[in-house]
Amino acid sequence: MKRRVVVTGMGWVNPLGWEIESTWRRLLNCESGVGTITRFNASNFPTQIAAEVHGWDVSEVGEDPRQWQHQGLHTHFAVGAAKKAVADSGIEDGSFDPRRFGVYFGSGEGPQDFNRFMQMMVAGLRDGDQFDLAAFTRAGLEILNPVAELEQEPNMPAAHLASLFGAEGPNLNCLTACAASSQAIGEAVEMIRRGETDLMLSGGTHTMIHPFGVTGFNLLTALSTRNDEPQRASRPFDRDRDGFVLGEGAAVLVLEELDRAKARGARIHGEIVGYGSTADAFRITDAHPEGRGAISCIQMALADAQLGLDQIDYINAHGTSTAVNDRVESFTIKQVFGARAYQIPVSSTKSMTGHLIAAAGATEAIICLLAIRDNVLPPTINYEVPDPDCDLDYVPNQPREARCDVVLNQSFGFGGQNIVLALRRFAG
Repeated sequence: MKRRVVVTGMGWVNPLGWEIESTWRRLLNCESGVGTITRFNASNFPTQIAAEVHGWDVSEVGEDPRQWQHQGLHTHFAVGAAKKAVADSGIEDGSFDPRRFGVYFGSGEGPQDFNRFMQMMVAGLRDGDQFDLAAFTRAGLEILNPVAELEQEPNMPAAHLASLFGAEGPNLNCLTACAASSQAIGEAVEMIRRGETDLMLSGGTHTMIHPFGVTGFNLLTALSTRNDEPQRASRPFDRDRDGFVLGEGAAVLVLEELDRAKARGARIHGEIVGYGSTADAFRITDAHPEGRGAISCIQMALADAQLGLDQIDYINAHGTSTAVNDRVESFTIKQVFGARAYQIPVSSTKSMTGHLIAAAGATEAIICLLAIRDNVLPPTINYEVPDPDCDLDYVPNQPREARCDVVLNQSFGFGGQNIVLALRRFAG
């Protein structure tokens, strides 16, 4: 019999805030975190908007910013979300076996130092089309900080969290694009189920709001260019959607074996009962047009959770606001649930937070747990013009009170990586 895994701590830092309750209220108030990019001068970019985290630093969680000056912003976000999750869980007193406490994260790379890179490029330029690699290298040796360069690596947030909280158990990071933090949670759940650990910090962190990140997605024509209306730019499932909006931040869950959580009298936010993981094996950026990987992923999560099609109360969709994702995801849901697909509320909270890439799935897992707690479904804002290919109930523009005991959290990443988590109200 599989050991049961519950959530006993939650924390996040995202464009709408860094406290669970106030950020949840903003989501239910249909507020958008999208605005004009301030992190760098994007005035000459096709996309000039993003969902940035404003006004936050590690001092918000009692850390000295000077001690974190060489760490990447992805690590800063992770530390903030993790400290909040650990405080929420009540394990701050260290009442755990450190060898049975691990970290499984879904982290992207840290923000690149574009200005230093440009200095190196200028140093290497010569007349005509010649490039002096030796001069470029010398400039790099002079101006780059070795610690800062190391800290850009995606495994660094997990390493820092282990040190911060004394987690001496397994320490892993996966980077499967938009599915990364959901995959990290699913794999962390499996480790607890198998008895390898009792307690895991899991979630994700990322920021790609820098010139390299925006340029890359612009080259893929994946980002919205609705620069004059930032807060209306992320519009999942709407006929006039034109791409996703980059977001940033982190979200962390404390996952715990049920008997351990009950023995210490922990508050339980919910239970993770199902996990599905598949690949499209198709293209690097496009989902399979018939949703073959996503369909089997949903079915795998339902089977793992031993749930019937009629037991799902809500789906938090990947819902990126791109033409392909929203159409294929809607098709996928209909293929799995048949006629009942039209009775299941489906919403995309990326319409408000933007797309947090590696941190998206964990952020949305917390949203699912809050929906279960309060029996309120968060909306898809900016849904104005129906798309014939997207004809489900997307909880348009206003939250909805509804009984919500079992939910699916869907994350479908670039490269065809599909992750679905099934979460349930804890009932003893």
